Amino acid sequence: MNIVRSTLVAAICVMVALPISAADAPEGMVWIPAGAFTMGTDKGPKDEQPAHKVTLDGFWIDKTEITNAQFAKFVKATGYRTIAEQKPDAAKYPDAPKDKLVPFSAVFKCCPAELDGPAIWWQFTPGADWRHPEGGKSSIDGKDDYPVVHICWDDAAAYANWAGKRLPTEAEWEYAARGGLDGKEYTWGEAKQGADGKWMANTFQGKFPAKDTGEDGFTGLAPVAKYPANGYGLFDMSGNAWEWCSDWYQPDYYAVSPAKNPQGPARGLEEQPGEGPCKVRRGGSFLCANDYCRRYLPASRDKNPADSAANHTSFRCVKDAR
Repeated sequence: MNIVRSTLVAAICVMVALPISAADAPEGMVWIPAGAFTMGTDKGPKDEQPAHKVTLDGFWIDKTEITNAQFAKFVKATGYRTIAEQKPDAAKYPDAPKDKLVPFSAVFKCCPAELDGPAIWWQFTPGADWRHPEGGKSSIDGKDDYPVVHICWDDAAAYANWAGKRLPTEAEWEYAARGGLDGKEYTWGEAKQGADGKWMANTFQGKFPAKDTGEDGFTGLAPVAKYPANGYGLFDMSGNAWEWCSDWYQPDYYAVSPAKNPQGPARGLEEQPGEGPCKVRRGGSFLCANDYCRRYLPASRDKNPADSAANHTSFRCVKDAR
């Protein structure tokens, strides 16, 4: 009996140790092998500290951010309506006139402004949603390969569940974003740009928020996979659109997070009363400017209430090994 048991255990161990082949890959996903890395940094804001070792099991992750075409399939199959397409809850906006309680989302508009003043570059735009990224008269015609935006955390989680996937933990996201380059400042290494001055990500050039000069090739959102992939073959892990993670956000979580497969804190920070607790976003967006926000770095963290959306916020999914 012991011999049979030992043989079965050995066989199972061999099966677990077998490498994942390309033939096993779910469509559009990349296998990230189990391993350890240094999460966070001791050089950045306090919520990125301390740098600490994390060990993760292997997982699949989407090569790109979820596109308009992919999200459209989900909506067609389920009839799902995003939060931005729904009338706001009057209880959350008690001072708002009833005629202003219409579906809306946040849209960035370039404008002259002081960086230490109110963020007037954000406009809460009626009719802005994933089909109308700049407002009611805009559309995504011809933009099937652009990241879907105006997606709140609840929308992203609903899509992931439909697809048989899930949102990445914050640790999984950073591990994948680093592409095997442990402790480097950028997802591609230590230099701000690639070889021969090549732009490696879609970010904001010029004076924020007045004008994006588009030196990287785009003056706003870009189609997916227009910039070089990282070491794991993943696109746009830096810039282009923010990506939701599964974790609730707490600024001091790194000081107490487990060393193995951290799942995030039990509850999220509520920055403003009534806004709701925050979920983690990662990766930065086309609005990340070196003179204002450098959160396109792999160690950088961001957060927003789970029901908030904007024209720079998207997501990608992960899937556990079979």
